[in-house]
Parts: sequence; structure tokens; C-alpha cells
Amino acid sequence: MLVLLLLHLVAALVAPLLVRLWGPRACYPLALVPAAAVGWALARTPAVHDGGAVVETYAWIGQLNLDVALRMTTLSWLMTMLVGGVGALVLVYCGRYFPRGSIGLTRFVAVLVAFAGAMLGLVLADDLLLLYVFWELTTVFSYLLIGHSTERRSSRWAAAQALTVTTLGGLAMLVGFLILGAHAGSYRWSVIAAAPLPGGATLGVAVLLILAGALAKSAIVPFNAWLPVAMAAPTPVSAYLHAAAMVKAGVYLIGLLAPVLADAGPWRPVVLTLGLVTMIAGGWAALRQCDLKLLLAYGTVSQLGLLAVVLGAGSADAALAGVAMLLAHALFKAALFLVVGIIDHDVGTRDLRELSGLGRRAPVLAGIATLAAASMAGVPPLLGFVAKEAVLAALTDRPLLLTGLVAGTALTVAYSIRFLWGAFATRPDTPPTEAAPVPAAMLAPPALLAVAGLVAGPAAAGLDGLLRPYAELFGVPHEKLALWHGITPALGLSALALAVGVALHAVRGPLAPALARLRSPVGGNQGYEWATHRFDRLAIEVTGATQRGSLPQYLGAVLLALVLVPGGTLLLTRPWAERVALWDSPAQLMVTLVITVAALFAVAARRRLTAMLLVGVTGYGTAMIFVLHGAPDLALTQFLVETATIAVFVLVLRRLPERFSARPLRRSRYLRRLIGLAVGVVLAGLALVAATARTAEPISVAFPDLAVLQGYGRNVVNVTLVDLRAWDTMGEISVLVVAATGVASLIFERSRTGPRPRRREPSGPHRDSRPVWLRGGPTLQERRRSIVFEVVTRLVFHTLVLFSFFLLFSGHNAPGGGFSGGLVAGLALALRYLAGGRYELADSAPVGAGPVLGAGLAISVGSGVVGLLVTGTVLESTKVDLPLPGLGGPYLVTSLFFDVGVYLVVVGLVLDILRSLGAEVDRHIEAAGRSERGLVVQDGEST
Repeated sequence: MLVLLLLHLVAALVAPLLVRLWGPRACYPLALVPAAAVGWALARTPAVHDGGAVVETYAWIGQLNLDVALRMTTLSWLMTMLVGGVGALVLVYCGRYFPRGSIGLTRFVAVLVAFAGAMLGLVLADDLLLLYVFWELTTVFSYLLIGHSTERRSSRWAAAQALTVTTLGGLAMLVGFLILGAHAGSYRWSVIAAAPLPGGATLGVAVLLILAGALAKSAIVPFNAWLPVAMAAPTPVSAYLHAAAMVKAGVYLIGLLAPVLADAGPWRPVVLTLGLVTMIAGGWAALRQCDLKLLLAYGTVSQLGLLAVVLGAGSADAALAGVAMLLAHALFKAALFLVVGIIDHDVGTRDLRELSGLGRRAPVLAGIATLAAASMAGVPPLLGFVAKEAVLAALTDRPLLLTGLVAGTALTVAYSIRFLWGAFATRPDTPPTEAAPVPAAMLAPPALLAVAGLVAGPAAAGLDGLLRPYAELFGVPHEKLALWHGITPALGLSALALAVGVALHAVRGPLAPALARLRSPVGGNQGYEWATHRFDRLAIEVTGATQRGSLPQYLGAVLLALVLVPGGTLLLTRPWAERVALWDSPAQLMVTLVITVAALFAVAARRRLTAMLLVGVTGYGTAMIFVLHGAPDLALTQFLVETATIAVFVLVLRRLPERFSARPLRRSRYLRRLIGLAVGVVLAGLALVAATARTAEPISVAFPDLAVLQGYGRNVVNVTLVDLRAWDTMGEISVLVVAATGVASLIFERSRTGPRPRRREPSGPHRDSRPVWLRGGPTLQERRRSIVFEVVTRLVFHTLVLFSFFLLFSGHNAPGGGFSGGLVAGLALALRYLAGGRYELADSAPVGAGPVLGAGLAISVGSGVVGLLVTGTVLESTKVDLPLPGLGGPYLVTSLFFDVGVYLVVVGLVLDILRSLGAEVDRHIEAAGRSERGLVVQDGEST
């Protein structure tokens, strides 16, 4: 099964190339792919004939217990035959339907093959979450197929409507799957179906949500409007998606779940009521249509309602009739859509008011359409008659439901006759329709489908043996599929439906006013347009009320929500312990008081620099808390991060006013302080609850032993970052790279990877030969220079760089690591820049920040790939002994290379910030000064 899915994937990928080489004829070899699914299913017919199953399971996402679990039983065997068989015929049909050079044909064919693969995966999936994945893939592919004619607004609108309705239903279904899986203890449907399912309100909610997705996919009221609109798609799409495949997904899901969920409280009332309403409303609407394709579309809606009723009824006889009708509907409806495509292709119209005499000019086509329409109407000896009689016989014990089904069947007969009359009859008041010869490649697919419906009727007994195992999931069926059961009530009802349908067509003229008046006061499309318009309007109103361009308002709204929702919950539940120790030692209390005072003064500060320094005090105080709690690694990192943050703030503050603005007013300031205080209290409460609410042993308890046994290091923090939870670190450094790129891209006006600005050395007699502490120092204005600062920088820079290397290499067993070492190296570069300016920064780091960031990320990722190749696990550390004489047997841990990547990423991030917020801003300032003085500026450099 997995091979079949991969085969569809490969075919979809190579389809564009084949179409470019061979044009539409590439559809012929591509048709072999879904045909292979039919052959595979046929070969495994004995395995499912007696109620068995073909099962394949492949590991996928172990943490979620999600496997690629595939399972084929009787129902999925039938759907595989339909998806593969009709798909192959439709692709053959496309080979002549589309002219060579059709716009978008390469994409169309690839998406059609991909859709076939997604639909195949849907019907074979055993895991409900995997089923949802394929479910949404069919939604996306159907969106692309329906909107194939992108130049037409109607196609785009139809595709968007189908996507919106089916996606919303799919999301509801996903929630239902999650509830059902949690309720049953497994997401594997075969496991759920094999064990008694607990009842209750939870199960009822899950059933309603799942049915919302199934009914939306199969266009059942109130989700029926999207299917007729989707007729804007090319006819092959309608024949496949809207007759045999996509719309069958919903009724397939109903049939799959019914053996277990049919007895759940809301199941039968919802499915039977909405299905019956859909059948009658769709059939009535079909009688009003003059477009042959729309007539078939509303007929499809009607018969999907019928399928929902019989497959969701939850009895063995109804289930057997339902799968027979599922097969019959796919055969005759796909054939009729293909016939309409031939008419539209050769004649240029689908309007039955413009067609006349086509039956005489295309008798073979008319014969094919007659066979398919007769099966749709339930005329013997076709399969449609066998299935319809089985449906009526299965529901004879439900008079009200049976009456509705007979009425819907009569409407089906009426619009079947209307289709044949409109497409092929000769009308004196309409000019004769000219028709060109139909290519055999276009005529063969509908002919095969129609003949299959004719052959399957007399062969119903053999078909009964194949489909009966599905019905036996509900119990022992009393009825059998057969062409002749004798004189039975079902036969009489079938004859009655035929007679009423013929009568309805006979009085079509007098019936026309009633058809025009008797309709829903609000059509499905009108309801959809009203709903989408109201949602758009609501979005505009909400956006206008909330998105006012004020960052304080946004932040205030978020913080108020935090205070009201989690804070209110804390006040109501009070889940913390009765006695809480506020501190462990007086030193903690003193540090906390320093942090509190600094925070209060920061709020009241009027100067930006003062506020920044006070906020820095709170950060250093937090680092002291880490020290007091015995976490030197965290303290070191906090000290370094706080120092680097202060340096960045200093760079930013150069371009901001010295003082905060006079606003906000005093009343607003007090409100903001109150919000801040409330947020602090709530977060403290949440931290307290989180710390005391744990019931299971934390996973970190095992980290010290794992750090030594698996990570070969005694620094638990560093080993956790580079080994035990290296995936987290990988994500974090990726975010750092993206953040650095974003910041620099917003500020840089020139290339970030080009040559760095160089100080031009004077030559000749004016060359200054006096020694300088920093080469970039003389480029600064005298008032910006500090000789003491330059001397100190010259003395400590290399020491800091060596210290960063020490932290990098010693971090596996002592405080440090790549992150801390990178911050120290970055601070060393910041020191050079602050002392000597942007030219000094270029001298100290003559390489672009981009290559450093890229190299760091590449080394970290590469170390994971190497680990995968060597050990079979991504990012797994390996110990390499280095037996050097006299050194006591040192060793190397491969996670060091990952840490080197982290080191380079951090250095690159700091360098990018210094270049963007420092050197680039300096260049702007210098350029603005020269412009004011009327000097020429060349590339921002001194001249």
C-alpha cells in the first residue's frame, strides 16, 4: 500500500516533465498509476472476501504514537477500486479532452495524479490522524483542480468556496478525532472498533464534530452549496472528484464509522434527517436546471444525501444496500459527467435549450448516456435498479423515512429523463445541433463505466458475496443483492417511483412555475456569501477597534488578558500550597530588595539611559539569584546576556531622544504601573503554582547521570544544550540567525556580505608615523576618544578572546560552553567598536556577519548529520579517546563541534548587531553631517 502511495507521488512529480514532452498524451502512461491500484486491489480480493484485512504499518512519529498505519477491508477495497479505476479512465479521457498547449495543463495533470494518491491514502488509512492528513491533502488538491481556470473569477470563487467549507468541516472533524481518540485510548480505528466504546456526552460531542467534517465534504445540507458552484472546474474534475472520489470521502467516513458510532446519541437523528432533506432538496433543484452539468451536480447532491442515509442507518441490510449504491453511483454519475464533457467539447454548449437532435447525430454517445441515466433512475436490469431496490427493502420498517426516499427516488427518475431529453431529444423549435465525430479515447471511458453498470446488474449475486463482509459488521443481513427478488413491496415502491418520475417529466411545463417559486428563501450560495461578508465585516470592525498603531495599547490588552484570565483563575481556585517559604537565606531577600528598588526607579526614570541602567541592575540581580541557588552556568550566561543587552541599548539610544516624551499623562502612568504590578503578581502566582503542582518525577532528575553516561560531560547544563536536548538548541540558534538577518535587513542599505569599510591610510609627507593603541582611534572625533579606554581595550581584547575559547572548550565539564564563549567574544568585539569606532570593528573582524552565522549553523547541522551517519541517531554524541603520552588519556566529545557552531552563531549575531546598529548607524550620521556641510560623500567613506 505504501508503495502505491509513493508511486502516485513519483508520478505527480514527473507528470509536468511528461506533459511538456508529450502534451496531453502523457495522460495515457500516467493512467497506469491509478490502474496499478486497481490491479493491486483485485489481487488481494481473496484476503478481504471473508471479512479479512490487508494491513501495513510503518513507524512515523514515535513521540505521538503516530504510525503510517494502512488497512484495507471490504469498504476500503471498494473505494480503492473506484478511486483507481475511475481515476485511470479520467486520465485516459483527459488525453483527448485537452488540446495540446492548454494553459496550465502541466500543473493540472500533476495535481490530478496527486489527488488520486491522496484519496487512495484516505481510504486506506487506519489511523484517524493519518486519515485527516490525507483528508486535507484532498482538500488542497481539489482547490487547485476546481480553480484550474485561474483567469476566470468564477473558478477562483468556486475553488475558494469549496476550500473554505471543506476545510472548516475538516478542522471540526480533527477536533472530533482528538476527542474520540482520547476517549477510546487510541487513534487506530481498528483498535477502537474492536473494543467497547464508553458512552456519555464526550462521545456525543465527538460524533457531532466528526459528522460536521463528513457532511461538509459530501455536500450534505447545510453544506451543500459548494458542490454546484464547483462545476466551474473542467469536466474531468467533476467526473472524478464530484462523482467518484472527493465527495465520496464524507459518505465513506460515515460508512467506516457507522458500525461503531451509529448507536451514539446524535448519530442517526443528524445523518438521517440531513441526508433525507438533502436528497429531496437536491432532486427538486435539479429539475430547474438548464445547464446539463449543473443538473448532474444537483443530482449528485441528492444522491449523496441518499448515500448518507443508507450508510448511516446502522443496520446490516442498509449497509449492504449502501455499498451497492456507492458503486452504482460512481459508475453512472462519472459516465454522465464525461458525456457532458464530450457534448461541451464538440458542440460548445451545455445548455439543454440550445441542444436538439444530438441523439440522431451521435447515437453511440446517446446510447452510453441512456445506459448511465437509466441506472441513475433505477431501471432494470442495471446496477442502479439493484441498489435502489435493496435500499427500499432495507428501510421498509421505517415508514416515514421510506416515504421520503420514494419521493427522492421519483425526483431522481424525473431529472434523469430531463437529462436525456435535454441532451439528445429533437425539438422542432430549436435548430439541429451539429456534432463532430467523437474520438475513441474520449468515448471509451464513459462507455466502459456505463457498460459496467449494465453488467453488474445481472451479476449482483457475485457482487453480494464481495460486499457482504462489510454489512456483517452490523449483524447478519436478511436481504441479498439480486436482480430479481420476486414480487415484493420494494419492487412495487420502485415501480411507483418510476411512474411518478415519468409523470413529473410529462407535466414539466405546468410544473415550471412551482419549481421556480418553491425553493429555499435563502439559497446556499446566498447564505455562504452573507456569512463570508459578515465575517469580513466583523474582521474590519475588530481590526479598526484594536489595531490602532499603538504599541502600548497592544501590550496593555495582552497584559490585561493575562491578568484577568489566568489571574482570575488563580483567585478562584487558589491551587497553591498553604505554607510558602519566601526565601531560603537573608542574602536572597537582600538581592530581591535591590531588584525591586531598581525596578521601581526604572519605572519612574525620565531619562532613557537611566532607565536602561536600572533595568540592567534587575538583570544582574537575577544573575545573583542564580548564584545563590548554586547555578553558576545560568548566572554566567545571565551576566553576559545582560552586559550585551546594555551594549545594544547604548547603540540604539544614540538615535533616540535623551528623555522620554511628556506623554503619557500622569493618570495613564499610574494605570500602567498598576497593570505592571498586577502582571508581576500573577506571574509570581503562576510560577508558584507550576512549582508546586508537579505530581510526576521531573525528567531532569535523570539528567546528571545521563550527562555523564551519554553526554560524557559533568556540566549538566551544557550537556543538556548540546546533547540531551540538542534539538531545542538547534531551533534556538536557527531563530537567532533569522533574527539577525531580519534586524540587519531592516537597517542595511548596502550588501551585508561585501567588503568591510576600510580606513584610508594617508601616504607621502602627511603620513602620521606615531604609534597608536587602536588603529581606528584616530578616525574618531577628539571629543569621542578616550585614550584610557583605548589602552584598556588593547590590553584586554586578546585576553577576552582567549577566555571565550576557554569557555567554549571547558564548558562540557565546567561552567561555560559555546553560548557563553560566543557572548564573551562578542563583548570583546563590542569593546573594540566602542573604543575605536566602525573602522576599528572592521579591523578586528574583517569578515562579514553573514558568513559567520551561516558557518555556525552549518557546523551545528552538519554535526547532527554526521551523528546520523555514524550512530544512526541525529545529534548523538560520541566519545573519541586521544591517547597522548603524558596527558592522562584525554578524550574528545563530538558534541563539541555542535557547540562550536553555537559559538559562531552567537559571535555572528553580535557582529551583525554591531555592524547594523553600530557601524551602519555611524555611517548614516557621518553622511548626514557631510551633507549638511556640503561635502561629497562617496559610498559613505572618508575622502
